[in-house]
Amino acid sequence: MNSKYTGQCLCGAIHYSIDVEPLFSGNCHCKDCQRASGSAFIPAMLFHEKDVVVSGEARYFKSTADSGNVHKRGFCPNCGSQLFAKFSSLPGMLGIKAGTLNEASLYVPKLDFYVASAATWDFMDPQLPKKQGAAQG
Repeated sequence: MNSKYTGQCLCGAIHYSIDVEPLFSGNCHCKDCQRASGSAFIPAMLFHEKDVVVSGEARYFKSTADSGNVHKRGFCPNCGSQLFAKFSSLPGMLGIKAGTLNEASLYVPKLDFYVASAATWDFMDPQLPKKQGAAQG
């Protein structure tokens, strides 16, 4: 049986599959995500980590957000593709970068968040709700 969501890094050393729907999907416009992606935002999906099957091993870079929470970004040590995110404020959860999906059309954002930090040249979907700060809370 095929998984609902599958994806991989650029070189193919890391693959993942997920059979459940995301708990959340949205576009993060915070400065850290802009710097990490080299773009205007990171499109992300959030799942229970136990529901994500990963083959290959990601390395994690840890940083501290303005909130004081720890954010770990998981990337392929071979090609550098950023695939995953772990958050100290959301234990047991795993973020998936939607750009790594094999079928990108499956990503459906529900919210733009940290829009107060958005780049001036960033064009956001006017139909999506906007939140000045964090997605939760």
